[in-house]
Amino acid sequence: MVSEPTVLVIYGTRPEAIKVAPVILAARDSKVAVKTLTTGQHPEMVAAVNEVFGIIPDASIDVMRPGQSLNALAARVLEGLDEKLAELKPDAIMVEGDTTTVMAAALAAFNSHIPVVHLEAGLRSGNLFLPFPEEANRRLAGQVASLHLAPTPASRANLLRENVDPKLIAVTGNTVIDALHYVVDSGQAGQGLAPEFAAALARDGLKVLVTAHRRESWGQPLHEMARAVRASADAHPEVTFLLPAHANPQVRETLTEVLAGAANVTIGDPQDYAAFAGLIKGVDLVLTDSGGIQEEAPALGKPVLVMRDTTERPEAIAAGTARLVGTTYESVHSALEGMLISQEARAVMSRAVNPYGDGHAAERVVAALEELLGVGKRLPDFAA
Repeated sequence: MVSEPTVLVIYGTRPEAIKVAPVILAARDSKVAVKTLTTGQHPEMVAAVNEVFGIIPDASIDVMRPGQSLNALAARVLEGLDEKLAELKPDAIMVEGDTTTVMAAALAAFNSHIPVVHLEAGLRSGNLFLPFPEEANRRLAGQVASLHLAPTPASRANLLRENVDPKLIAVTGNTVIDALHYVVDSGQAGQGLAPEFAAALARDGLKVLVTAHRRESWGQPLHEMARAVRASADAHPEVTFLLPAHANPQVRETLTEVLAGAANVTIGDPQDYAAFAGLIKGVDLVLTDSGGIQEEAPALGKPVLVMRDTTERPEAIAAGTARLVGTTYESVHSALEGMLISQEARAVMSRAVNPYGDGHAAERVVAALEELLGVGKRLPDFAA
């Protein structure tokens, strides 16, 4: 009897874990066998996501060391995967997104003559250094991919401009929408939420979720963003701001230095995925420099102000679910004030159609994997 072809899903950070989870679940009833390997880039946060979805990794490596450089991290991923790829002998590997794990795992598989499947392929900001190092990571992974799983038609168009063979591209929608639906529908959204955030959500008045952590925001841009939030918090004591501060000391110190002491700003630790989904569900507005939240928040009808100068997710801007507001004090403060003052502005953005998915992306991904490995046929492309 011929065994099923095997796909090894490799992931290392929380965003990756969230977006591969629906594929892992959907593949259980497919014609391909899926094995999972975690690299340990975000070990505790990945473990929490795996628990939400009932996933137990088949293998793992331990790559994190205190204060290590990006090059050292990439080297540990490459070295660790050499042994694992030889041991597990997958017919293909799948990576998601644009982290150091993704770039290094794609290269490791390529060097071992194993086909690479890139989930969430084709995102481009147009600036190699923004976001850093993510823009370079996803471009490098794309160079060695045998199958590009683009989340949107715009992502497919980016790949075509780079001369990728159209037959190697499938438009799937983004699996982050599948994941969010799973957590909400299973009743897990908000489970494990820190008491301080639960209390903040219970207050009357508007509530704003604030997240900021990207590497290019460190330093002066992050200080400017924090100043803008503090000014609006002081001007609107009836509005509650919820800030799960990133664990990175550079990020946390900048944010707390500016925002500590504001009575209507609740600062706490990063929340597990299910708890964070509850935060998104419970607020009225999101202010962020994150990539994934630009996709998640619109799925729950939440307007998003993006504190960046460029975004690799222009679909949300075009659809009106998100607005790019820059990183200066003046630009962030002006945009935030406008949304706090105008109920109609919030309503218009919350009613816009989410261009990122319909909750069936994982089905399309699995069908594309089956076609790649010769045991099935892909489904029609997702149309936003």
